[in-house]
Amino acid sequence: MNRSPSSAVAPDDRRTPRVLVVGAGPTGLVAALLLADLGVASTVVDRRCSPHRLPRAVHLDDECVRILQSAGVAEGFAAISRAAAGLRLLDGRLRPFAVFTRDGVAGRHGWPESNVFDQPELEELLLAEAARRPLVTVRSGTELVDVFPAGRVTVRDIADGSLDHLEFDAVLGCDGAGSTVRTTLGSRSRDLGFTERWFVVDVRCARRIATWGGVDQICDPRRPATFLALPADRYRWEFRMDRDETADDLVARIDSLTAPWRPDVATDDLEVLRAAEYVFRARIATRWREGRVLLLGDAAHLTPPFIGQGLGSGLRDAHNLAWKLAAVLHGEVPPALENRMLDSYQQERAPQVEAMIRGAVRVGRAMTGGQDVAAAIRGPLTRSLLRVPGVRARASRGIVTRYPAGAQVDPRRDRRDLTGTVCPQPVVTLDGRSVRLDEALGCGHVLLTDGPVPVTLLARARLLRARVVQIGPGDGEVVLADGGPLRAWLRDGGCAAVLLRPDRVVLASAPRPPN
Repeated sequence: MNRSPSSAVAPDDRRTPRVLVVGAGPTGLVAALLLADLGVASTVVDRRCSPHRLPRAVHLDDECVRILQSAGVAEGFAAISRAAAGLRLLDGRLRPFAVFTRDGVAGRHGWPESNVFDQPELEELLLAEAARRPLVTVRSGTELVDVFPAGRVTVRDIADGSLDHLEFDAVLGCDGAGSTVRTTLGSRSRDLGFTERWFVVDVRCARRIATWGGVDQICDPRRPATFLALPADRYRWEFRMDRDETADDLVARIDSLTAPWRPDVATDDLEVLRAAEYVFRARIATRWREGRVLLLGDAAHLTPPFIGQGLGSGLRDAHNLAWKLAAVLHGEVPPALENRMLDSYQQERAPQVEAMIRGAVRVGRAMTGGQDVAAAIRGPLTRSLLRVPGVRARASRGIVTRYPAGAQVDPRRDRRDLTGTVCPQPVVTLDGRSVRLDEALGCGHVLLTDGPVPVTLLARARLLRARVVQIGPGDGEVVLADGGPLRAWLRDGGCAAVLLRPDRVVLASAPRPPN
């Protein structure tokens, strides 16, 4: 981690809002970078004195890489990650019975649909970007002691024990499962009914272990397991632990546990980076906000890893909240509407996160068979269902963000309406250049049009100072010469125009006139 005193906002600078971000993991750093782009200064504190060197999260989907793009690090992420080929479900003898492939090309958000990476490298990338931002300061070796809803905090220097009493305009708790911010708020965690102990082994290997390029999930209730190859020379195994097993028991058995995947690679070629017990939980905080103190990422929710959305959920939190908080802190939201704006964060994210967690629990139980007496029946039934094309198609779909109607999402006119969904990001032609859509849209609200815009929607767009982006010939501030995929998306949704929020969620839409 780094200290950047030269980039800190002066204490007497009243023009720039200041936010304390607790936790310098990916969620906290992305939140700080997004806020910086919106003119909000952040001080990021973390009790660690250096980045966490052990691998943890290993997967992000295309929507989450798009969020990294908004934070300015997507190209760097592409250099340290690789597109995964998909998921195979195997029986206890490592025989595949279902395969869900990804082709590695850009998905609807402009990046590969499945990406594997090493979290320490991502954190280094984010820290380097933070060091380049004048509005971001990172203080390592600093822990939060207390926080109050008004923004007053006490932090302690780990090295010398000295205390600082500071004031911020808002506090973001991105400090993980054992969140000090959540504890201080008195927010309880609701258990969604899943707790399992797993043994995780991360290794480097001097010799290449043959893989198909995707993730292997062993659906054997006797010993469910996961195997995947990470970038460069790194590999990961995860094994569910029996009730009476300890991590030490399994450390002694790493050779036999991993041997089926590496028949031509000797144990001596493996360098074990980590071999430890992890408890996979499904929980969600009952309250994500008090005043301007808010919870994000693992501080707000925990999910089993079976659909690879743990870190991605935190990045979606940051993307949803950053522009709302910035609007409040810049005085763009009337004081009477501040609570409504900030409440919309949990109102939108919590149902999405809970559905995702419950989906991960269902997938996990189906894949691993569970630990109950019905496991022997559930496994064969799952394998049979996954041979049905319609079921396979549903299982292959990625996470789809759709927020409910509320303060920042209009009610849907019908099932096709696009409100609450995320606009796709195709490559478009702008001034003769091929660019990803978000580069053409810029920051802030956008009115994206492919037809007549009702006066009421145009008036809303003007109030929000939305940039007008026209698909094809027109008089918009920005004209996209090649917007075929966007036009198709609008037409499939029955829309002539959409008003996009800064996080590219559709706030409102105008119906397409009948032909």
